[in-house]
Amino acid sequence: MHPGDMNHLVPIMPVPLLDLSQQHDALRPQIDDKVLEVMRSGKFILGQYVEEFEQKLASYHNAKHAIGVSSGTDALLLSLMALGIQPGDEVITTPFTFFATAGSIARLGAVPVFIDIDPKTFNLEHQNIEAAITHKTKAIMPVHLFGLPANMGPIMDIAKKHNLKVVEDAAQSIGALYTDKMACTLGDCGCLSFYPSKNLSCMGDAGAIVTNDDDLAAKLRQLRNHGMDGEYKYINIGGNFRIDAIQAAILSIKLDQLDAWTNKRIMHAHRYNRHLEDIAVATPHEYEYRKHVFNQYTIRVHGGARDALLNHLNANGIGARVYYPYPLHTEPCFEYLKYNPGSVPNSEQAATEVLSLPVYPELTRQQQDEVIACIKDFFLSE
Repeated sequence: MHPGDMNHLVPIMPVPLLDLSQQHDALRPQIDDKVLEVMRSGKFILGQYVEEFEQKLASYHNAKHAIGVSSGTDALLLSLMALGIQPGDEVITTPFTFFATAGSIARLGAVPVFIDIDPKTFNLEHQNIEAAITHKTKAIMPVHLFGLPANMGPIMDIAKKHNLKVVEDAAQSIGALYTDKMACTLGDCGCLSFYPSKNLSCMGDAGAIVTNDDDLAAKLRQLRNHGMDGEYKYINIGGNFRIDAIQAAILSIKLDQLDAWTNKRIMHAHRYNRHLEDIAVATPHEYEYRKHVFNQYTIRVHGGARDALLNHLNANGIGARVYYPYPLHTEPCFEYLKYNPGSVPNSEQAATEVLSLPVYPELTRQQQDEVIACIKDFFLSE
């Protein structure tokens, strides 16, 4: 089935939302050798392989420091800890994101303050920030959602004006650019996730924090290892946020391929744009000064048809998924914040309309044709 073929047919092959098998098959000899090397070394926590990956990751970002940690979630939590966020402090962020963004704030007893998004980018709308600032506000946590950087210039101007810290949630946006700067290098620090669904993924879980602040980097390294400075000297109360050597070694290998994989994602995204431009969906917005790396290719389906299209795609063997069906201010765990329905209308509307399509690097043209044809078939058969 091809984009021009409107017959309602089951696709020739299933098209998953994500398929890592080809990526791993191509790198298997290198990964197998490196994992065996780590096993023989007997050094599984921190150490040489972690340091090598951290240096490589910092260099990739043209940054001074990269600190490997146990997950993207822990990267956010550790960053807030290192920046001194305390119970009762307020951190401004978006409700249209994965739970970890706000969850990391709440775990410290701080208060996530949700402001609405730009409906075109799905990112924090900077024009809403200043109205949300109080004497308790200590930080802003913008999210570079789906791979598109937030509008960091105005955000950083506001942060500087009000003496606020900025933690970038760049879990989905490694390699993305804002003007000529990498995501993760615009705020006080930036947080990455290497969960298997991310553009750079490990074979388990891991994350990292990128910063140009020497003192902050030293504190982050201390806190990730229980707050220890030297042998059994605990300067601060930290935790076990350490990355393991096997994940670091695998990530070092995969980092060499990241730009090539990203370019394929961008190519797939632009091809979707061309073929879906005459369909009743809104394709992702891009900007000349912001490089989108398409961790997700997310369309908006208007007119209440999103769920029906999702079911149609899934019934025809095509992986598609909603990120995210519920804005965080509506989740039961955040009822205590007392947000009313309609308080962040753009986020609430987006949650009813967004739909993510397969965009992983190894997606073939034939598979993409299946997705495009199935979408066109849905709208023509309505």
